[in-house]
Amino acid sequence: MFSLPWWIYLVVAGIIFSGYMTVRTAAKEREIDEAFIEKEGEIYMERIRKERERRQREAKSL
Repeated sequence: MFSLPWWIYLVVAGIIFSGYMTVRTAAKEREIDEAFIEKEGEIYMERIRKERERRQREAKSL
């Protein structure tokens, strides 16, 4: 097991660490994206509600 040079173990450890950080970062970005999409969706739905209310008020006033 210890027949390989020490720097090979460092390279393997670096690759494993890099993979872990990639997965962790992807999960964090997905979480941020979902929060942003939720916020934008709520803004869009609020605009729809306001437009619907405006149209109902116009329809009643006619």
